[in-house]
Amino acid sequence: MTAQDWLSVFGGAAAGAVGATLLALGARGFGVAVEDEHVALVTSFGKLVAKLDKPGLHVLPTKWLPWVSVEHVSLARDFRVIHDLHVNDARGTTVVADLWVELRVIDPEKALFAVEDWDQATQNLVVHAAMSILGSRDFQQILDDRSELGAQLQRDVSAETERWGVKVEQVFVRHVALTPEVSRQVFGTVAARLEQARAVVTEQGRLDAAQLEADTSKQIAALVAEARAQYPLAVGRALARLKASPPVFAAYNALYELAQLRGPRTVAFRGFDGKDVRALDAAMLPEPAGANVTK
Repeated sequence: MTAQDWLSVFGGAAAGAVGATLLALGARGFGVAVEDEHVALVTSFGKLVAKLDKPGLHVLPTKWLPWVSVEHVSLARDFRVIHDLHVNDARGTTVVADLWVELRVIDPEKALFAVEDWDQATQNLVVHAAMSILGSRDFQQILDDRSELGAQLQRDVSAETERWGVKVEQVFVRHVALTPEVSRQVFGTVAARLEQARAVVTEQGRLDAAQLEADTSKQIAALVAEARAQYPLAVGRALARLKASPPVFAAYNALYELAQLRGPRTVAFRGFDGKDVRALDAAMLPEPAGANVTK
């Protein structure tokens, strides 16, 4: 093959490639691609003329006309998160909460024509219902009943959103909190209550301890009095047994008499029979020099 033949071959291949590309672009320019779980709504002068709901590429020769438009609507489940919703609860406390909304379009025609912006309208409706429902409960009830409140929100907004072709499947109340100012006030109130409770507990403990000490002293006094009452009886029984043995009883009496004498303050004179010199007379006698007196 000559150079001219090769040039003709390459020129034909290039022209074919360019033609195929232009044909593909033209087909794509006059076609509408529909993905799975999506619907394409074709309108002419704002009026619905076609609804393409089968996945694939659909040929639409009038797509490039200025009065023809194609709106793609997703039928898949989607979600919206509404952050930092400020609500005054039943006691006037400002509560901050996040709302998680799960929804999907069930009627794309209504979603396109029944409302200007179904997405924004749905979020506004959920916010309005949340402020009404959460505002009728206090902060503690909102914390405890978040699942129930979410279900109530879903029921309240579903009837309205279904008129727009949108179904709200679930609503969750998340991240419930207080504003920083209210949090400081609440914490201060809780701290004061804790301090008051601590003082009450401390005082009650002191009173209980004093009462226990008084009851214990009373019981001890009763036991001591009972023991003291038993002492003379025990001594009497012991003396009765000692009288059974006169020598032992006499020795006990002698020891008892000596035990009653106070050594540093008593001088005892024993052995005087009282005939010649009595013990009292002996005590009056002067002490002779060098004499030893037993005291």
